[in-house]
Amino acid sequence: MSSPSPDYIAFEDQHRLALGSLQDVALAVQAATLARPLARLLVFNARTSEQIDFDCRGTPQEMLQRLAATAAAQALAPVPSTVEEAPVAPTGPGRPRLGVVAREVTLLPRHWAWLSSQPGGASVALRKLVEQAKKSSQTQDNVRLAQEASYRFMSAMAGSLTGFEEAARALFAADQARFDGLIAAWPPELISHLRHLAQAAFTDSVTTDTSHA
Repeated sequence: MSSPSPDYIAFEDQHRLALGSLQDVALAVQAATLARPLARLLVFNARTSEQIDFDCRGTPQEMLQRLAATAAAQALAPVPSTVEEAPVAPTGPGRPRLGVVAREVTLLPRHWAWLSSQPGGASVALRKLVEQAKKSSQTQDNVRLAQEASYRFMSAMAGSLTGFEEAARALFAADQARFDGLIAAWPPELISHLRHLAQAAFTDSVTTDTSHA
């Protein structure tokens, strides 16, 4: 059974410095910063390519404590919602909520009439429609997310390299052969991570490989 993909990746200039948990990557970045103060160090979420900043000052223990405190604060922060939640009536014995959340949905009368005529009523019909829409758009969503993650990483790490603009166009055009050809002369460790990010952007070459290391 393959292990899950690491959460974070750090690069020093165009060489991969560390790959793993945020704590492990932070320790590697702190050590590199102390050893080479002028080095260009960037840390990314290994899946989304969002850049991560943290304070490397102090001892390793002090730095990790700050990371833990930041993570705890983020976990407790309320998630903003743009949908107004309606009051939920208490359920009777033997009918646990099972995570069901009541929220306002605005539809035309003919939509409500159709939903109400479906087996199980409006709520069951809406859930089925949502699940069907999720399944039908999953591949498209995966392509879009892979394109966005790849482009973020490319922009940060390869924006000044030869062929960057053409490679970006090939990425969004799902032209894998041209994309691979344009990035072939880039630094090997950069290419390795970029190809891993871009797997799902090329629908004809989607794989289930999770052995990226």
